Amino acid sequence: MKQQSGYLLANLLLFGRLLRRLGMDVNASRMLDLMQALEHIQIGRKSDFYYTARSLLVHRHEDWRFFDEAFELFWRKPAEEWTTLNLSGLDELSPLRKPPSRHKPFFHPSVTSSPSTGQSEQSESSRPQIVQTYSDVEVLRRKDFAEMNVDELKRARELIAELVWQLGERRTRRKQPGAGRLFDLRRTLRRNLKYGGEVLKWARREPKFKPRPLVVIADISGSMERYTNLLLQFIYGLSSGLDQVEAFVFSTQLTRISRQLHNRDAEHALREVAHCVTDWAGGTRIGEALKDFNFKWTRRVLGRGAIVMIISDGWDRGDIPLLRREMERMSLSCYRLIWLNPLLGHEGYEPLTQGMSAALPYIDDFLPVHNLVSLEQLGEVLARSSAFRRQNWRFKICN
Repeated sequence: MKQQSGYLLANLLLFGRLLRRLGMDVNASRMLDLMQALEHIQIGRKSDFYYTARSLLVHRHEDWRFFDEAFELFWRKPAEEWTTLNLSGLDELSPLRKPPSRHKPFFHPSVTSSPSTGQSEQSESSRPQIVQTYSDVEVLRRKDFAEMNVDELKRARELIAELVWQLGERRTRRKQPGAGRLFDLRRTLRRNLKYGGEVLKWARREPKFKPRPLVVIADISGSMERYTNLLLQFIYGLSSGLDQVEAFVFSTQLTRISRQLHNRDAEHALREVAHCVTDWAGGTRIGEALKDFNFKWTRRVLGRGAIVMIISDGWDRGDIPLLRREMERMSLSCYRLIWLNPLLGHEGYEPLTQGMSAALPYIDDFLPVHNLVSLEQLGEVLARSSAFRRQNWRFKICN
């Protein structure tokens, strides 16, 4: 909007404050709509400006008279500086209207004009301040977990706890009442007893669906230390929001933490995890940990089309051929294999480490997990996990 006066924006906001003092429902969003509408009219024509402002700021018939009086008094002539008109007389137009609000003004101009001390105080008190529409949540959503300070980490934990998780469903062998093709003879006979045994209404069955089990295997070695705290909070949120979740952590050895995460208090649950794990921030032996999982836990937790989620940066100091064999074994045992790497969110990252290169051919989804946005994208992948299957060991990189 090309304004002829440098103070048009400030005067518009001051005019909106005046209307609010008269009891009209004029908020910051309506003033923003008015500013955008002025781009499509000729501001020099007072009638165009008047009808545009009235159509956007007046929403009740009884407010027209107050708007007209305020408009004629406030916009009677162009002002080179902030208006010094005595507008207090407008409050007497309707003694029955609600008293003026005592909230802080929503605009405070940077330009001051003080010909005299009294006039300066009156002008200063009548200048509103702009409402800040900026939200730090959007910035926090895209900030790397490793770069957050203490306050940001606390807020990030709260946002992670608010995430809603939903897994894709699997078709079970059981049936339930519905509109399927199969007839339910038992329910049909029971339903038609009131007709003397004559079959008049057929009962049908349809397949029953259940959410898939989820298995999380998280790396807590030294290279993942910057992300461990929030990732454990993320795993706890998964365990609380989903029914069938098995959680494991590893560094030099594999530890099951599913029982500790069942506690309703998040801080108490994470303290129990800290007590039961003995290899925090140690070396990384992904192959040995996966072998331990495949030989001890696969038959217990990978039934019913389970989804496996591995969280690691791929730095491995163990046996690389062993890692390759165990990744192949695990990919054949689960419905879908997802690998979450916090380094994948960094610009220019390439999976060139030996451990990551050995695991890639058996991964279905290779996803980042470095900020809140990546967790939201992961939720979308999990929700549609039943819509597609693995094909020819091809993995998908989502950045």
